[in-house]
Amino acid sequence: MTTKNKKMSGARKLLASLHRRPMSFGRMIESCRKCDGITQADLAHQLKISSAHLCDIEKGRRAVSPERAAQFAKVLGYSVNQFIARSIEDNLKRMGIKLKVDLSAA
Repeated sequence: MTTKNKKMSGARKLLASLHRRPMSFGRMIESCRKCDGITQADLAHQLKISSAHLCDIEKGRRAVSPERAAQFAKVLGYSVNQFIARSIEDNLKRMGIKLKVDLSAA
């Protein structure tokens, strides 16, 4: 059985766009926040930063340290390792080093 769906659902559009662009730390934060139904202002308040600062992080205009990435993960309830790895990858990319980071507990 086939169905013809001329309009792509929102979820399908999101998945298609993810394949075209690499997931940055900021995009990951924004995606998690939106999927969890958290406003930018609410997350910024929980993290004790301004909404403008969070916006800059989500748009990739500000880098995040691994320590701050761990804080984001804990507040949002996601994998600390994944958030730290993505933060490190973004910081390396800013230095012109293209590497994938995979963390595991020591």
